[in-house]
Amino acid sequence: MHPLAKRNWWKEVVVYQVYPRSFKDTNGDGIGDLKGIIEKVDYIKSLGIDVVWLNPIYESPNDDMGYDISDYRAIMQQFGTMEDFDLLLTRLHQNGIKLIMDLVVNHTSDEHFWFKESRKSRTNPYRNFYHWWDAEKGTPPYRWSIFDKESNAWKYDKTTDSYYFHIFSEKQPDLNWENKEVRKAVYEMMKFWLDKGIDGFRLDVITCISKDTRFPVLEENMPVGAWFPYYSKGPHLHEYLEEMNREVFAKYDCMNVGEASGISIEDALLFVDEERNELQTFYHFDHTGFGISKENFMYADDNNRDLVEWKKIFDKWDKVFVDKGWGTIYLGNHDMSRMVSRFGNESDAYRERSAKMLQTFLLSMRATPYIYNGDEIGMVNTNHTQIENYRDVYTINYYNQLKQKGGDYQGFLNSHAKISRDNGRTPMQWDNTAHAGFTTGKPWLAVHENHNILNIQEQESRPDSVLNYFRKMIQLRKQCDTLIYGAFELIDVNNSQIIAYTRQLNKEKLLVVLNFSDSQAVLNTTIDLKNSTTLISNYEQTANNCICRPYEAVIYQLETSNN
Repeated sequence: MHPLAKRNWWKEVVVYQVYPRSFKDTNGDGIGDLKGIIEKVDYIKSLGIDVVWLNPIYESPNDDMGYDISDYRAIMQQFGTMEDFDLLLTRLHQNGIKLIMDLVVNHTSDEHFWFKESRKSRTNPYRNFYHWWDAEKGTPPYRWSIFDKESNAWKYDKTTDSYYFHIFSEKQPDLNWENKEVRKAVYEMMKFWLDKGIDGFRLDVITCISKDTRFPVLEENMPVGAWFPYYSKGPHLHEYLEEMNREVFAKYDCMNVGEASGISIEDALLFVDEERNELQTFYHFDHTGFGISKENFMYADDNNRDLVEWKKIFDKWDKVFVDKGWGTIYLGNHDMSRMVSRFGNESDAYRERSAKMLQTFLLSMRATPYIYNGDEIGMVNTNHTQIENYRDVYTINYYNQLKQKGGDYQGFLNSHAKISRDNGRTPMQWDNTAHAGFTTGKPWLAVHENHNILNIQEQESRPDSVLNYFRKMIQLRKQCDTLIYGAFELIDVNNSQIIAYTRQLNKEKLLVVLNFSDSQAVLNTTIDLKNSTTLISNYEQTANNCICRPYEAVIYQLETSNN
């Protein structure tokens, strides 16, 4: 069956990720808030966005910027009130925009009521809401932790002479999904939000919820990335996802997307095959290694930028979903550095051109596109090399660990200047005033110094801006089913400068050509472009030939006779 026969609204939307802390502050405390998002709903609508994905706004002590939740049914005081949230939801819906919320249920904050009860005694009713290892059994088998100061996922708690398990920070204990009472509580919480009228969830590290509770001994010195399969393929994972679908998703017209750490192409359809009734979509991480060390993903590596290898990743993943399931496409989010700095060119000469090229890529692939706030204007990295400029627990803890152990902490910071999560979390650049119009106070994270020239106000008034190109590209996607459902085929696969592919649906055939380099490139193809029509380009004039200028992006509608 052709994918067009399986149309769904959540396949056709463009999703815009809003990082609330950095979007817009209305009370001068330097932290973005819900009223700030409400203030900018008209702006979001002007982009052509269909769905807003909101990073966590639940009550939290902010050890990991909201991904450590202390109360799932309350709004973080820094962000506002439940009344503010209700108004935001109403305003978005009035403007035809849906809202999905970040759901973090692999772990909670250690300040959540469940965990505070759990650590009181071994007989507490909430004890089994988390994973505990009693000290008389000896030291628990080592597990690597992403954010822990010592990289150890077990934390000793003297109150009950036991260790608790945490894949992330020691303030983010993992929930025990093997306990049916945990699952029941999570599903009731999800229904609370869906009953409020939200339109779905982004499921944070959802593939990690099932654990092998025997915690068998594993190799301690395995490479960093090698740990993920042990965390993402638990024995009851599919059972829990099917149960979540049955108890929650099936009862609402909502969308869901899972963060699928450690999931391979071979596993993909086990999650999103419609007949399995688990997830609708997920996003993988295979392409995010571009510019990252293959040995240790916490370091940058400019030698790891093989465009041929990179484009083949997208080709392989597209093939997975030809007949079943559906994919996603993204180049930036709150866990990544800025897409222009990572995948494009942040120099003054090529920033705008490469930003438009990357937008063309995102919005012309056969998958649901996710756009991170700020990427619509081509925001770039801050490139800080001083630890004082960072707020991310990930960067700070690993830096301190290296410094204590006599490691190369400055080399680590040099890498994080390129790949730190804080690069993508700097405040939105609304105008050229102090703090980019984000706040009247001191921002929680410094605004990029280039905001006087790179800001929304400046780009609104300029027809050829990155922002206005983004709007045009979204409208083209909405008007062209071929860009959503059309078959995908790579062209000139071994070209080391260009990514090119056709999209074909019925009799319409399009050719997308993207030069990922800062020099002229030649597309090798037998496709005749002489009588083609240019649907969009990031250059004023297109030559309708196979010679591509630096960071050029063109979508051609091919002549019918060539189809």
